[in-house]
Amino acid sequence: MAVEISDETIREIASHYEAILKLLGEDTTREGLVKTPMRAAKAMAFVTRGYRQDPDIIINDAIFSHEGSRMVIVKDIEFYSLCEHHILPFFGKVSIGYIPDGKTIGLSKLARLVDFYARRLQVQERMTSQICRIIMEKLNAKGVIVVCTGEHLCMKMRGVEKQDSATTTIESAGVFSDSALREEFFQALSH
Repeated sequence: MAVEISDETIREIASHYEAILKLLGEDTTREGLVKTPMRAAKAMAFVTRGYRQDPDIIINDAIFSHEGSRMVIVKDIEFYSLCEHHILPFFGKVSIGYIPDGKTIGLSKLARLVDFYARRLQVQERMTSQICRIIMEKLNAKGVIVVCTGEHLCMKMRGVEKQDSATTTIESAGVFSDSALREEFFQALSH
């Protein structure tokens, strides 16, 4: 589903990881580190695969006609991303609600769209907005709301080192400007 990075590019990324390790004072010839640059390069390619994906291929014709107009909610979709400021992980859960206007999407595709935006260098605020916008665009829904709660290692293991901190971002579009609909969504999340 993602375009693969060439072996040559992976080797080049690995050479940069090796240089970084040396600059940090490590001996890259010691047993535990000999394969680390290549492993790190492959891991980075994997966790940034969102750059090389196409949302239309992800959706893959999984949009279906639907006569109902009640809210659809998928909650607690886990995600893993990298903070673009420190290249440290942040992770958490995304919940999505939408009101169809004649079309629904396969539920697994919502999780794949979350990964599409999470699997790149990112900030949580932008990711939440991007998820909301693409669902609204692809479904032409009456409304979409996305809530994302994340834990950021850039706050936990460096800087202010606040272990119990979490960040919640909310983005909505369309009819979710109606406070009663928003309340219905948040009530459903609490069950």
